[in-house]
Amino acid sequence: MRQLSADDLRRALPYGALVDRLADDFRAGCTVPLRHHHTVEVPGGDAGTLLLMPAWQAGEHIGIKLATVFPGNGARGLPAVMATYLLLDGTTGAALAMIDGAELTLRRTACASALAARFLARADSAHLLVVGTGRLAPHLARAHASQRPITAVTVWGRDPDKAAAVAEDLRADGLDAAPAADLEAAVAGADIVTCATLASDPLVHGAWLRPGQHLDLVGGFTPAMREADDEAVRRARVYVDTREGACKEAGDIAVPLANGVLDDDDIQGDLFDLTRGRCDGRGGNAEITLFKSVGTALEDLSAARLAVERA
Repeated sequence: MRQLSADDLRRALPYGALVDRLADDFRAGCTVPLRHHHTVEVPGGDAGTLLLMPAWQAGEHIGIKLATVFPGNGARGLPAVMATYLLLDGTTGAALAMIDGAELTLRRTACASALAARFLARADSAHLLVVGTGRLAPHLARAHASQRPITAVTVWGRDPDKAAAVAEDLRADGLDAAPAADLEAAVAGADIVTCATLASDPLVHGAWLRPGQHLDLVGGFTPAMREADDEAVRRARVYVDTREGACKEAGDIAVPLANGVLDDDDIQGDLFDLTRGRCDGRGGNAEITLFKSVGTALEDLSAARLAVERA
């Protein structure tokens, strides 16, 4: 059985190639059962969570991501979230590869947003705003730059020092990146706004958006989390990665659906629809588009298969 580290994945999963593979696999589809959530008691500490996320393509491959969330790990000097991915042969069930789950997740998440932007962002989008300074932030910038002619990147975060550090990291890649002090002004100047935060209250306001922008919401993964307000949803043509996931798990979609700002029919399509030509993408340069992702095990399987092929 092969073992692929984070460094192996950095070499084997260039952003453009992974976006192309995701497009192929959303077009083809696969079986994605409901993911498992299990609470794991920690004596004397906060309980942890075990997540199991399987997916398979009949006769080809089976994959399962095993992720753990242990809130007390910060005090131990460890990440709260850890993940491992196991790729199996779809005909025999034999184990083929054990893959670093954290790097796999970062890259597939960023590339799913870039895939959506292929259909939804203006072709001439040149200025990207990254809202958030976590581990996903630089991946989002690099992935979007693989699909659109990004010449400038602005980074905003609650901690200016962290925003400056992300910008410095991106400059090392040759991107013209700089931190932003004012979020409203940064939104006004961007063609694509990508958000990867853990915000519970909206950071991006619909009143700030201008015609032609694309808003990419990645961070919120529970109904209590919001990165954009109802006005942003109201003004935009709305798309999601998967209808089942985003409509139930993402506050940026679930809350507007619950309060009547958004109807089911207002969701124009998901990545299955976009890649299969079952819905239109951007309709004109003046439209505001919004994409909300929560992730799907299809993306993990797609990235794992590509990594094993290229490693």
